[in-house]
Formats: sequence, structure tokens, C-alpha cells
Amino acid sequence: MDPAINPADAPVVVDLSAADVRARLREALAIYVAAMEYPRGTEHHRAPMWAEHISRPGWRAVGAVLADPNSHANRDSPLVAVAYGYRGAPHQWWHQQVHDGMRRFGWTEEATLAMLSSYFELTELHVHPAAQGHGLGEAMLRRLLDVRTERTALLSTPEVDGESNRAWRLYRRLGFTDVVRQFTFTGDSRPFAVLGRPLPLHLAAHTLRTPLTTDPAPPL
Repeated sequence: MDPAINPADAPVVVDLSAADVRARLREALAIYVAAMEYPRGTEHHRAPMWAEHISRPGWRAVGAVLADPNSHANRDSPLVAVAYGYRGAPHQWWHQQVHDGMRRFGWTEEATLAMLSSYFELTELHVHPAAQGHGLGEAMLRRLLDVRTERTALLSTPEVDGESNRAWRLYRRLGFTDVVRQFTFTGDSRPFAVLGRPLPLHLAAHTLRTPLTTDPAPPL
């Protein structure tokens, strides 16, 4: 069910525990489907994957809930946004796909392995369309990344003409640069971009090694 959002209500970004996400998985997936404009029923296919991700090392989630005009929010407040990620590892499907994509995009094997040796995968970041315009995407992303100890943050996002949507503007604003472009993941016909930036957030994005280099990526 879509959240009933009163303009007077201010969404508040909060940490979400594993128990919170398990208990509110259906609600979180409804946000995902609405934000990505997927057909109803997609959430049933994604639920087992989201549930499995919770057990991965370094998993962390944040969300946004509606607060009343007095800024009161609690665990039962309507959820309007969700984001999570975890520490990337070689046995993970996404890691293997990105490794192949980087090599095809021109990264050397040495640079690819260095990049993928210590990264936080931003797996999902979604704001319900009715709650957009409050800066929730940036607030959630900063909250997730500010505490990470990995050297790099990586994510994938669908390609968009002119990079003209909220997600692309957010990632560029926070300094994410190209790692792979026009990449097709196995099982999905849409082209994706893989973007990355060094951590912590105060590091300049240009310290990421660009593809086609013959040198390994430096410590980030």
C-alpha cells in the first residue's frame, strides 16, 4: 500500500536493524517497486534476495519514516524510503559481474582486483515517489557511507539519456565517477552504469583510478 504522505509531515532518516527490515520487508519492497516503476508482483521475486542479503558481512540499512509535525517518529511510523548495502566479496554474483564488466571496459586485471579488494556495495536506495523532493536520497546515502571502513563505494544504476534523473544527479553530486558504462548484467536486458567513489566521503572523487590504466589502483 502506498504511504499517505501529508506535506506537513517531515520524513526522518533512521537506522534500520536486521530485525526492522525483516519485519517491514513487504513495506520496503513496495517502495522499491514504486520507485523503480516495476510491475506489481516484482516484490515477490525480490523478497528472498533481500532477506538473504541481510546476513552478509558488513550489511547495514537506513530508511526514512514519516514524522508528525512535532517531529515524532517511531518504529511503527510509515516507511517512505529505504537503502542498504554490504561489504563486497569475490563469491558474490554482483562482484563477479562487475569484475567482468571492468575488464571488458578496459581496466587492467591488477587495477580491477585492487578496486574490488575493499568496497561497500550500495545495493539498494529507493525513495517512494510521493516522498521525493525532501533530500532523503542524499541523507540516506551519507548516513550509510559515513561509517564505512572500506576504501571504495560502488553501485550500479540504469543508464538514462543525459543522466537526467534524480538518482544520477545525486550520485554525481556526491562525487561518484564512471567505473563501467553501458554494461548489461546477466538476466537483465537494460544497460547499466557502475559508478564508484573513494571513502570516506571527504576524499576527492578524482582519486579513483580511471580505466585503461596500466598501473594498479592506489590505496583509497
